[in-house]
Amino acid sequence: MIQKQRPFGELIPYEEALSTLLNEVKPIDRKEFVSLDDAFERVLAYDAESDMFVPPFDRAAMDGFAVKAEDTFEAGKFDPVELKNIGKLHAGKSLEKEIIKGECIQIATGAPMPKGADSVVKVEVTEKEKNLVKIYDPVHPGENVSPKGEDIEKGEIVLKKDVFLTSARIGALAAMGKEKVKVYEKPKIGIIPTGDEVVSVERELKPGQIYDVNSHTLTSVVNKNGCIPLSGNVVQDSIEGLKEEIEKKVKNMDMVLFSGGSSVGDKDVLIDALDSLGEVIFHGIKLKPGKPTLFGKVKDTPVIGMPGYPTSCLNTAQQLITPALRKLSRFPEMAERKTDAILQKRITSSLGRQQYMTVKIENGNAYPVYKQSGAITSMAQADGYFEIPENIELVEKGDKISVILF
Repeated sequence: MIQKQRPFGELIPYEEALSTLLNEVKPIDRKEFVSLDDAFERVLAYDAESDMFVPPFDRAAMDGFAVKAEDTFEAGKFDPVELKNIGKLHAGKSLEKEIIKGECIQIATGAPMPKGADSVVKVEVTEKEKNLVKIYDPVHPGENVSPKGEDIEKGEIVLKKDVFLTSARIGALAAMGKEKVKVYEKPKIGIIPTGDEVVSVERELKPGQIYDVNSHTLTSVVNKNGCIPLSGNVVQDSIEGLKEEIEKKVKNMDMVLFSGGSSVGDKDVLIDALDSLGEVIFHGIKLKPGKPTLFGKVKDTPVIGMPGYPTSCLNTAQQLITPALRKLSRFPEMAERKTDAILQKRITSSLGRQQYMTVKIENGNAYPVYKQSGAITSMAQADGYFEIPENIELVEKGDKISVILF
């Protein structure tokens, strides 16, 4: 017996769908230790406190001569003072010699200050002749010296828990000698393509079949937002097959993403499978493309059914799934990059649905490239998109629009 199409219930606004999803997603709490080089773009799981001073000693901030500042007070451009040079000190080396009145030591940037010296005269204002150094400008105590602990004090909390580790923050951890770093684990995201007509890209297409696009675009989205994508085989359009896959994935995944099977056709049975195992929280969003999006939970694991058409799936991933992944992984919210452009084609939209129109930017002009939900080039050839609110039906050619860049 052939099932009839089941119409969507009341569509919910995009903002409500996003808020509902984010309220149900809980940030990852599992932690692990990783090497410093593997900690880039991870989230710190503890307050990183320094058990040392950085730098760990007073060091020269300039190439020049380490001196007692009082020995230079009488120096002038036409009447230099002369000091005896008793050695040379490079970075990474130290000297047992101690400077006394009337002496200096040639020193390189980063080298530890020798005993008895309290400042460095820049090499540019000196003149060296054998073991004598003429100094033409005076220095004050501490001048051109980076004191011990100037950057980081011992016992200082340098990075707070939950901070996102950038390259500069990795550098701070390295300066403190942190070989291992405790970070939050990356959440595991199950990615399940569905559809009788969908086959993996390594197989040869038969009549009526199409390649699995969504697993690969979703894998990119998941990777970018601090999670681990775990793709499965294509699941056929059957309630039992979908139930089996859901039950398997919710056991060891932090979120499960299905592509396809979320609409209202007779083969779109994901809602039935989800409803029989857990709860359906919403089905259908005022979003174009992306209307047939389904969200529910099974054993506290979020399960999201996304449209099968590639553009709809990817748009939903960017607008809805990305914020959820970033909350799950404890990543900071995505900062939008925007640019203004002049629309070069009249656009009619669907009243009652918030629409995202993809565009290509050339010389400050925006050219729509959206074709249809099934065309992945609608996204691949675009530089970004602009939003058309649900109460707007027409955007005229020549209008100034704000484009959110990919």
